[in-house]
Amino acid sequence: MKERDQKRLKKLGAHLKKLRKNRGLSIRQLAALCDVDYAKISKIESTGVNMNVTTLMELADGLEVTPKDLLDFEFS
Repeated sequence: MKERDQKRLKKLGAHLKKLRKNRGLSIRQLAALCDVDYAKISKIESTGVNMNVTTLMELADGLEVTPKDLLDFEFS
């Protein structure tokens, strides 16, 4: 994976973490609200692991935001 892509994924993970914390949710609580394992959420937030679109949609559902909201961050 390109270094640029890895940096963008880490920023997405940080944004996900911010949205989760703003809702007052732990990783396990978010996992209970959507069909994504808590370990995967942890990896997305901490290491910027790549995810598929369905995971993005599940996380958005769990946070009660749109997928667009999850992608609304400065990634450049």
